[in-house]
Amino acid sequence: MTRRTATKRIEERTSAPVDPAQQFLRLMSHEMRTPLNGVIGMINLLQRTRLDGAQRAYAENARQSAEHLLGLVNDLLDYARLEAGALEFDLAPVDLEGLVRGVAELLSPRAHDKGLEIVWSVAADAPDVLADEGRLRQVLFNLAGNAVKFTETGGVRISVERVGGSAARPRLAFLVDDTGPGVAPEARTRIFEEFGHADSSDAVRQDGAGLGLAVVRKLAAAMDGSVKVESRPDGAATGGGARFRFEAAFAAVAVARDKPLRGQTVAVRAVDPFVLSAARAQIEASGGVVANDAPVTLVDHADAPAGALAALPSSGRGVVLLKPAERDLIARYRAVGFHGYLIKPLRRASLAERVLAAIGAEAPDKASAHCAAPIEDDRVAPVQFAGIRVLLAEDNPVGALLARTLLRREGCTVETAATGDEAVAALKRARYDVVFMDMRMPGMDGPAAARAIRAAGDTTPILALTANAFAEDRRACLEAGMDDHIVKPLDAEALRAALARWTKRDIRAKVG
Repeated sequence: MTRRTATKRIEERTSAPVDPAQQFLRLMSHEMRTPLNGVIGMINLLQRTRLDGAQRAYAENARQSAEHLLGLVNDLLDYARLEAGALEFDLAPVDLEGLVRGVAELLSPRAHDKGLEIVWSVAADAPDVLADEGRLRQVLFNLAGNAVKFTETGGVRISVERVGGSAARPRLAFLVDDTGPGVAPEARTRIFEEFGHADSSDAVRQDGAGLGLAVVRKLAAAMDGSVKVESRPDGAATGGGARFRFEAAFAAVAVARDKPLRGQTVAVRAVDPFVLSAARAQIEASGGVVANDAPVTLVDHADAPAGALAALPSSGRGVVLLKPAERDLIARYRAVGFHGYLIKPLRRASLAERVLAAIGAEAPDKASAHCAAPIEDDRVAPVQFAGIRVLLAEDNPVGALLARTLLRREGCTVETAATGDEAVAALKRARYDVVFMDMRMPGMDGPAAARAIRAAGDTTPILALTANAFAEDRRACLEAGMDDHIVKPLDAEALRAALARWTKRDIRAKVG
């Protein structure tokens, strides 16, 4: 399936002049992102150092404030672009499971800090689609982030269902359910309006400008879709809440999903209905069947009494579900006979792997004498990039320090260039495994440097570093000869994934 670009106009204003105020807002928003990305990145580095309790609290408050300001800048920029009258979509095959899982994992630290569960699932009959992945992620992230913000107890569920259409063009519903206060009927239209809130106190209580959902509404319309909020169907049974529903039709992409649990039965024991439903959906999407009488049981640690361990299931083969902050319980669960663990939010591939490993493992009474090496969660990996030579082209000193520190922590050897000309010269002098290239540098900018490198016959992977996450920005990178782009602010996981993709190193290598 080839990538193509489609232009979608929100209104028929093909020849309308650009509003100078909107142009100024767009330019200033770009300029504001660079120092904000630096602030967030450096605070993240600070939080990895030795801090006392008060210092850690101050740093966390600073990080949250900076992320809130960055979110506001992004909303203002998006709104200005949408109001300008034209929006480009970069259409390409989208892995729905990867998209939804990624949104859940990005929001999981925020949710877990509030004591909330966050889960995801994609129905087995929902195919991968042709869409603009960045725009689709933006809609989901805004809806789910809004749910996490306004939910104080319980959890948030992100799911995808097929609700009609044809085999070639299915209609999909992207659902975000929460156990928050819900939205009053008279406010269900207002919250999608510019600067709209469910009630007049929300803007002050949640420090929100009210633009996020307005951007979602405009993006949904641009995709010939719709977005609305309603009461959750199971709200009365699970404590109320709201359901945000985004629907649109997409061209289907034929991709065969693996069914590693075909023919297997798995039991699930969880007190939280969202965890229970998400685990069930992922088992079924993997070809398995959920049944009480099964050889393996997934047991949520939250099902245990406060401060205690969950009991080993009667089958004797259990896999415990833990939040990231509960990793210190892994050894204790293994000691009482559990065969493995999974970190929430669950990953379908990891779930299937752990279930099959438990089915094939020895009985618990023999396990202590023949203890296999623990299976590590694939989101936590040892250094895999020792010896990788990286050229970092970045003129901003704060951005360069952040990227250099993260890369060195992964074991990379890093050399730096402050301009595009310096990057081109460095590649003529030495060989590198990968180049990280800032898009905006004095003199020769990133795209110009990439074109010069390719014109010289150099095929070293070049990854753009950019604060701009729009389709035209990604297209500019690719047209200049770059291989990929990473959106700032940089984080360790995104950098690790990019290194693995372009240096062919496996970040999920198991630890013995």
